[in-house]
Amino acid sequence: MTTWRRPVPLIGDATSAYQRARDPTGTAFSEGERAAVDAVIAARRDVRRFRPDDIDDHVLRPLLEAAHRAPSVGHSQPWRFIVVRNPEIRTQAAWLADQQRLAQAAALDDQSARQLLDLQLEGIREAPVGVVVCCDRRAEPAGVLGRATFPDTDMWSCACAIENLWLAARAAGIGVGWVTLFKPSDLAHLLRIPDGVETLGWLCIGFPDERQTGPGLERYAWSARQPLDELVMTDRWSGFDEPPPPRSRVRAPAPAAIVATRDDTDRLLTPPRSLGVLDSTLDRIVACGGGTITGGTLVLVAGDHPVADLGVSPYPRSVTAEVLAAARAGSSIGARAATTARFQCVVIDAGSSIGDLVDSNAMTLEHTRALVDHGIGLGAELGAKGLVVLGEIGVGNTTVAAALVACLLDLPAADVVGLGSGADSAMLDRKREVVAAASRRYRRLRHEPSDSFQLLSMVGGPEFALLCGVALGSAREGGVVVLDGMATSVAAALGCALEPAVRAHLVAGQRSNEAAHAIVLAHLGLEPLLDLRFRAGEGVGGVLAARLVLDGLQIRRTTARTTP
Repeated sequence: MTTWRRPVPLIGDATSAYQRARDPTGTAFSEGERAAVDAVIAARRDVRRFRPDDIDDHVLRPLLEAAHRAPSVGHSQPWRFIVVRNPEIRTQAAWLADQQRLAQAAALDDQSARQLLDLQLEGIREAPVGVVVCCDRRAEPAGVLGRATFPDTDMWSCACAIENLWLAARAAGIGVGWVTLFKPSDLAHLLRIPDGVETLGWLCIGFPDERQTGPGLERYAWSARQPLDELVMTDRWSGFDEPPPPRSRVRAPAPAAIVATRDDTDRLLTPPRSLGVLDSTLDRIVACGGGTITGGTLVLVAGDHPVADLGVSPYPRSVTAEVLAAARAGSSIGARAATTARFQCVVIDAGSSIGDLVDSNAMTLEHTRALVDHGIGLGAELGAKGLVVLGEIGVGNTTVAAALVACLLDLPAADVVGLGSGADSAMLDRKREVVAAASRRYRRLRHEPSDSFQLLSMVGGPEFALLCGVALGSAREGGVVVLDGMATSVAAALGCALEPAVRAHLVAGQRSNEAAHAIVLAHLGLEPLLDLRFRAGEGVGGVLAARLVLDGLQIRRTTARTTP
């Protein structure tokens, strides 16, 4: 019988069924190569600490190529990669992540929240490159092979791309951290991602500044790897030996903090994060160039508010002038706090609002801009000298602050109105009515929802505008601003709305009893150093916290250091 030579295709698989049957393992890699793959998989880590060394395009490109070789449903290749190097975008992304970290911590039991906040989650700021992986879902599922029955397979494909990139990076000694602490809509808005395209989070990419021996969450006792046998079933889901459901950590609200460990603190002869929340604050101050700061200034700004005439405060408007005079004489509680701390005290009368917020604007837009500009100049001057503590004087200004928070964060009056300096139930109701009316007027008449100048003009006050400028000016000079109560915090938040990078220069000195203060701090992504239920105002809590900061910096400077 004549036999013929088998035609060998010039493209595709050149082997025959006979060859494949004789050698079923013919596509296997060598034992050494398989061991290398296993080693890379076992050593893959979610990196949280990065060196600042640049990851240039010729280093990044192979990682993106590896991601692009991932399997995809119907060969649709739905992944899209946004490479982010712009520092302003990274700053805004870090702020968004901090907000969500605080929100997530608030939903955990106390111990879990503390563990979460003790983890290093500063990769967005530290890593030199960010890569946002997106899934382009604008194709109809029925038009992609495999998606008609499992519509989310395009997202799974993008997850495979992330894993490919992650493993390729690990093999090259490059670290990857996957951050998903974002509201998808916020991240999409920041990066101008069109409708129909979803993000899978932010990949922090850089050379790692840690040598993890095991998964980070196991290292910090967040969770342990389950035995494989508990997760494998035969033929169908087991009835009695089924795997336990994932543990729910949702409990009562808890405070939150940004935790970071920097190179210098690693050398201290003390365990990492030994000063807790204070350590994370000191890390940011040192990163802003404030490691040698030894002093500070209390900027105490007074404002007069016609809204106080609407029955929202237990004190008459005239008390503002009395406290201002005492501050100038150096005998008010804020001035005495500054003197005790050996801080300079700058007392400023910012003037009076012209409207009551309910029926008329607090200030003209021109006056608002002038006050902010004045504050910027003052903040720039003082920020170069030491810590800048913000304080305020003004009967009725907790009502003004509540109105600003309601408008800035689009919240109902009931969520943001507090007792102030001693309101009763009837006065609390009046405050809510005033804040609700001011919010309705603002939303009806505003031109741009995110315009801080317009918001300050319509429902703010002179001290808020000036303090907003002080925060801006100090931050622009690399200074550090310590916030006091809700009024100073919302003034700083309005500064952040103008320039998001301001947020990195803020320290939450304390959390007051005001209902909206915790909301504003969560919006800023900050945890307060003190929580003593102050009602004093005038920067007292900020000064005490600033003194704590200076002591912490001195402790760091003088603590014994280990050899590298």
